[in-house]
Amino acid sequence: MSYVALYRKWRPDNFDQVKGQDAIVRTLRNQIIYNRIGHAYLFCGTRGTGKTSIAKLFAKAVNCECPKDGNPCNECPSCRAVNSQSSLDVREIDAASNNGVDHVREIREQVQYSPSSGRYKVFIIDEVHMLSSGAFNALLKTLEEPPSYVIFILATTEKHKIPVTILSRCQKYDFKRISADTITGHLTDLMKKEHIEAEEKALRYIARVADGSMRDALSLLDQCISFYLDQPLSYDNVLTVLGTVDITVFNRLLCHILGQDTGQVLSLIDRTVMEGRELSQFLSDFLWYLRNLLILKDQTGTENSIDMSSDNISLLKQQTKLIETGTLLRYIQVLSDLSAQLRTATQKRVLMEVGFIRLCLPQMDTDTESLLERLRILEQTVSEGSFIKQQASPPAPGNPGGGQASNTDTGHSGISTDAADLYKRFTPAEAADLKEIAANWKKILAATGMPMQNFLKGAKPVVSEDSTMIRLLFEHDDMSKKYFERDHQRNLDLLSDIVARITGKTVHFECTTLGRIDTAQTNYIDLSKIHHDIIYE
Repeated sequence: MSYVALYRKWRPDNFDQVKGQDAIVRTLRNQIIYNRIGHAYLFCGTRGTGKTSIAKLFAKAVNCECPKDGNPCNECPSCRAVNSQSSLDVREIDAASNNGVDHVREIREQVQYSPSSGRYKVFIIDEVHMLSSGAFNALLKTLEEPPSYVIFILATTEKHKIPVTILSRCQKYDFKRISADTITGHLTDLMKKEHIEAEEKALRYIARVADGSMRDALSLLDQCISFYLDQPLSYDNVLTVLGTVDITVFNRLLCHILGQDTGQVLSLIDRTVMEGRELSQFLSDFLWYLRNLLILKDQTGTENSIDMSSDNISLLKQQTKLIETGTLLRYIQVLSDLSAQLRTATQKRVLMEVGFIRLCLPQMDTDTESLLERLRILEQTVSEGSFIKQQASPPAPGNPGGGQASNTDTGHSGISTDAADLYKRFTPAEAADLKEIAANWKKILAATGMPMQNFLKGAKPVVSEDSTMIRLLFEHDDMSKKYFERDHQRNLDLLSDIVARITGKTVHFECTTLGRIDTAQTNYIDLSKIHHDIIYE
C-alpha cells in the first residue's frame, strides 16, 4: 500500500476527533440529534482549520443509518460509501476549477433527483468564493427554494467575496484558528500512534509555525519525520528542516542592532541566506522574538504565555534590560511593515537589508519613536564618555577664528559642552549658552521630529546680550506660532526637553511675531537679518 500523508491518514472519522472547533461541532451534532437540519451552510475560516473535514462528517452523519449521539457510526453501508468516496448522495465540488455557469446548471439538474440510498443529497462546494458572478446568480434560485432532501455546504477562506444574497440564505459558521496548545496535544497523540519519538519542544515549535492551521502542522510534521527517518525528532532537527533559527541568533542580532553595527547585521543576514533560510520565516520568527521581549518587559507573571523553555525565558529577561519599551515598539512596527512588503517583493534580500538598516539608524526616520531612539543612543554615548570632536566649524560669536571652542569638547549635536559635568545634570542656560545654542540651531532643528520640525522651520531664534530665554520669532501670527502656544505651551516644553537632553542646559522659549517687537527689542535685533538662521546683537 502506498504511503498516505499524515493529514489524510488522520482525518477525523467522527466529531469527537475534531480539534479546536468545539462550538461548531456541538451545534451541528445537536441539529442531527434533534432533527433540525438546515438546507444551506457556509463554513468560513483560514486554511487547515477543519472546514472540509467537518463538512464531510456532517454529510456522513445526516445519512448514517444508526448515528450515535450525532456521530456517524462508520459501519453502515452509507458511512462506508462516504469513507470510500463512492457515495452517490455526497458530491464534493472544487469551485476553483468548476466556477462557471454551466457547472452550476449541472448541479441544478442533479438536485431534481432524489437520494439514491440515504435521506439527503449533500453538495459540498469548496472555495465557493471562486464562482463567477453568473454562477452565483444561477446558484441563488436553488438555494432559495431547494428540495427538502438537498443540503448545500459552502466552504470558503474569503467570506467577504460571497454575495450578500448568498450569505443571507445560509447558516454561517466561522472557524477560528486552532491554538498552539491544541495542535501540540494532537501532534503528541499522533506521534504515539505512529510510534515515533519526538520532543515536546519540537512539536510545540511546529504548532507555532503552523499559525493555527492543523493541516499545515501535520504537513510540516510529515516533512520533518521524512528528513530524519528512524531517528527521534528533536528541536534542532525541526529548526534545520523548517529553515528557522534558534533564539541565540536573535539575541546576537538584537545586540548588533542596538549597537548600530550595520556591518554585523548585514553579515548575519548574509549567513541566513547562504544557509538556505527563508527570509520571510526568519523575519516572522524575529518579530515573535520581539513580541516575547515586549511581554516579559512590561508584564509580570506572563511566562506561561510564552512558548519557550525556562532557559530561553531567562535569556530573554536578560535582554529586556538592554532595550526600552518604545524602542521595541518601533522595531515591531518597522518589521511588521517590512513583512507585508516582502510578500510581493521581487528582491526580498535587498528589502530585508534596508529594513534592518533602518532599525540600526533611527536618524533615517523622523517619527516620535525614532526621535526617542536617537535620544537613547545619545544618552548611552554620553554615559560612556564617547564624544566625537568636530573637525571644523564655522566662525561663531565669541570665536572669530572658527574651529573648535577652547577647553571644551563638541558632542554629536555640534554644541560645545564640558564633557566632565554637563550631562550629569541639567543647569540653567546663561546668555552665552543661549547664543551658542542659537548658533547651532540647525542641529537642534534636526533633532526634532515631525510635525514639530516643519513648524519650527518658520521660526527664527532671537537672543539678546542679557537674555534669559530664546524667543522664537515668527513673521506672522500663523499656524506655526499657534502650534507652540496651544495646550498651555506643551510643545514649547517638549522643545525645551529636547534641547536639555542634547545640551545639558535648561532653556526657556517664548513665541513672538515681527509686528510685536517692542522698542527695547529693536536695540538688539537687526531687522536686515530677519531671514537668517540667527538674530542677535
